[in-house]
Amino acid sequence: MFSCREVAIGACLLMSLAAQAQQSPYAGIGRPATPKEIAAWDIDVRPDFKGLPKGSGSVAKGQDVWESKCASCHGVFGESNQFFSPLIGGTTKEDLQTGRVARLNDTGYPGRTTLMKAANLSTLWDYIHRAMPWNQPKSLTPDEVYGVTAFMLNLGGVVPDNFTLSDANIADVQKLLPNRNGMTTDHALWPGNGSTKSKPDVVAAACMKNCATEPMVASILPDFARNAHGNLAEQNRLVGAQRGADTSKPAAAPGQRAATIPTALAAAPTVAPAAKPAQPAGASSSAAIALTSKHSCTACHAMETKGVGPAFREVAKKYAGRNDAVQYLAGKIKSGGSGVWGSIPMPAQSLGNDDAETIAQWLAGGAKK
Repeated sequence: MFSCREVAIGACLLMSLAAQAQQSPYAGIGRPATPKEIAAWDIDVRPDFKGLPKGSGSVAKGQDVWESKCASCHGVFGESNQFFSPLIGGTTKEDLQTGRVARLNDTGYPGRTTLMKAANLSTLWDYIHRAMPWNQPKSLTPDEVYGVTAFMLNLGGVVPDNFTLSDANIADVQKLLPNRNGMTTDHALWPGNGSTKSKPDVVAAACMKNCATEPMVASILPDFARNAHGNLAEQNRLVGAQRGADTSKPAAAPGQRAATIPTALAAAPTVAPAAKPAQPAGASSSAAIALTSKHSCTACHAMETKGVGPAFREVAKKYAGRNDAVQYLAGKIKSGGSGVWGSIPMPAQSLGNDDAETIAQWLAGGAKK
């Protein structure tokens, strides 16, 4: 016989299992998410700013974050580069008054920036918060997101230099957005009473016969110019359509003539390779690695794999044989630049000379852990 206490416990267990079975749409598969798990994913911010976390960030704070974590992809002034669309530009003081960006209707204007198109400030804040930086999404604190958003608005002339954006005043800033009145539902792309059109404003027909072929665009590189500025294959990103030819090898295919160089160049005297320099003494790896984190180098560079920029080990390997590796790398860290590893620029860094040299010595010494 069971005691009353055992019966009560058994009944509670059965009720608990029954409740779980009712909550799960598929018997025996998965379990309901816990409140903490839901809260970790429930980070969206609505146009009425519901879901916006408390916090604040100044234009100056946003500029610091921008220069260390955003500018390498999006440009110092939000102009971006050939891989990413520009974020800032194309808006005027008149747009701030009307709430409609006039250049969106100007077919002669060369492009469309994010600030030209954004109708809700919540969309901008939400996207930065959940997706940026692209290689470390959701790593920015709410205060940093407020600061970056404020800096972008400042670049677009929406807020002054000394402005601080916060959850308390973001609704007021929404009223200043250049294209705040530019959103429309008059396109019939989803059901409802917001459109006066009966059909969507997009029309397409699939080509079924005599279809035009896609043109093939190609280019050639003269033999004497191959590898004139280093191997092109090593100067392109690992993603995207642009791979770059391996210019360290001749272009000729089997059965074709081998690559040649002009007679004048062939007759030029050869220079004996310099002796391989001794490895620099270098700073401790732990100190250098700590500095790469402190100065946000890791926002674009990883130890082993390519991110926005090359891996630290790739850099170390490329410059291992240079006598002036430490001086060269320290200078590149501070001045920035582009073209060596691809088109995405590395902005100039504001770290001190001692920190730059410590990182450079670590790289020249092999970037050891």
